[in-house]
Amino acid sequence: MESRNDTPISEFLLLGLSKEPELQPLIFGLFLSMYLITVFGNLLIILAVSLDSHLHTPMYFFLSNLSFVDICFTSTTIPKMLHNIHIQSKVITYEGCITQINFFLLFAGLDNFLLAVMAYDRFVAICHPLHYTVVMKPWYSGMLVLVSWMMSALNSLLQSFMVLWLSFCTDLEVPHFFCEINQVVQLACSDTFLNDMVMHFASGLLGGISLTGILYSYSKIVSSIRGISSAQGKYKAFSTCASHISVVSLFYCTILGVYLSSAATHSSYSSTVASVMYTVVTPMLNPFVYSLRNKDIKRALKRIIGLSFI
Repeated sequence: MESRNDTPISEFLLLGLSKEPELQPLIFGLFLSMYLITVFGNLLIILAVSLDSHLHTPMYFFLSNLSFVDICFTSTTIPKMLHNIHIQSKVITYEGCITQINFFLLFAGLDNFLLAVMAYDRFVAICHPLHYTVVMKPWYSGMLVLVSWMMSALNSLLQSFMVLWLSFCTDLEVPHFFCEINQVVQLACSDTFLNDMVMHFASGLLGGISLTGILYSYSKIVSSIRGISSAQGKYKAFSTCASHISVVSLFYCTILGVYLSSAATHSSYSSTVASVMYTVVTPMLNPFVYSLRNKDIKRALKRIIGLSFI
């Protein structure tokens, strides 16, 4: 890669979701509502797991971490977008853009790894129930989360530093509502071959490892459930996985939809709109999926905040 220019840039322009001025108040209200729902819903999950001793298990420990990551994930992009709409500006500083890239990759990677860890937890619980408490000890659960943070942090730091070495010309308009790394790299004047290789390799490797682990875990889980003789036993075993299956499907299907839509239309605008699904909608829906389909969470919320209508 070439080094950066002698006259480094100071800012990028985020084009957002629409260029129509009359649509900006609608977009502001919609995204503010989704952001508040995301933060409030995930905070309730964290609160329920923290304050209810019945939920001090590996499964809910991973769930509370996922909720925390989802709050951070949306907070990386949405507040800046809302601020720009409010002040009628499209500017994001160069440093702010690099920082946004770093944290976006960090929390997206953590979402990916935590879903795989949660699948492994269900695999041990259903396929090896007698060894569950021996295998999934608190220190081991903490180590799995720590390794997830470390791997995601290394990936985000590597790719962020590689963007720092790129030189940019006069076209600094990012066709997105946040600094998405692929869109930013495409604006560079210098050679981006290594950046592209690292992006695709990291996505394929890290995403592939997690998805393979999830699919393997659930193939074994399905085999174990089929071996249960009673219908009640099968239902009970499946019910412990239902919420996680829903979240995994939502997360990976929306990401796949983004890449398929961008590949089919070759439109950055279509990709931007599609990316709203996994950057905003999925983190917002996760608390509802877990609270509505999980009796333990519902009981905890009733005890903590007295929501008798849950």
